[in-house]
Amino acid sequence: MELSEFWTICSANAIILDGEMMANIDRFHREIIYWNEKVNLISRQDVQNILEKHILHSLSILKYEKIINKARILDIGTGGGFPGTPIKIARPDVFLTLVDSVSKKLKIAEMLAKHTELRNIEAYSTRVENLQAKPNYLRKFDYIVSRAVAPSVQLISWSLPMLKDNGKYIFLKGGDLQNEYDEVYEYFPNLKHTEQTIELVGFDYFTKEDKKIITFSFDKL
Repeated sequence: MELSEFWTICSANAIILDGEMMANIDRFHREIIYWNEKVNLISRQDVQNILEKHILHSLSILKYEKIINKARILDIGTGGGFPGTPIKIARPDVFLTLVDSVSKKLKIAEMLAKHTELRNIEAYSTRVENLQAKPNYLRKFDYIVSRAVAPSVQLISWSLPMLKDNGKYIFLKGGDLQNEYDEVYEYFPNLKHTEQTIELVGFDYFTKEDKKIITFSFDKL
């Protein structure tokens, strides 16, 4: 996919990227390709499809979720920076925390994020549950995001103390997720979820592949 087509698809789906944002997308894209030769950030088979299968996939969240201004976002198992870094590029006002237990991936993800010259990005090479021990991270995050890293119940268990009371989980997943929902509600009966198949004008790959955006939040009593 060319950058011009990428921009057109984003615009058609109300994902607004100005010139500076597109320059950052281009730089992020090119550096992912470069560093993927040294550290396996994504599948080598996907290198030709980074814009659509990884960056656009990450940005699809912005079509379906209205991220509040200056939100604090935690990205679990970020790998090469997905979905957090593309969201940060499109929404430079947010505060982004990247976490991955694989230190070499995390170092590159942090470097790539900071090469965009955006502020308010931090990165931790650790298991996300270890952040719970930091008092300043308790009830800190408005959104906790992840892309096909682990079952939903594990992601929630690892990070729940860090989610604000009115916060929301946003996960990129695919296929039949009923078993995941059943498991989540067994342990967290007060949660509720929404499921949205990703349908982008001008790009039907995610729909064909049954890719979805799943959100979890707590029922308000």
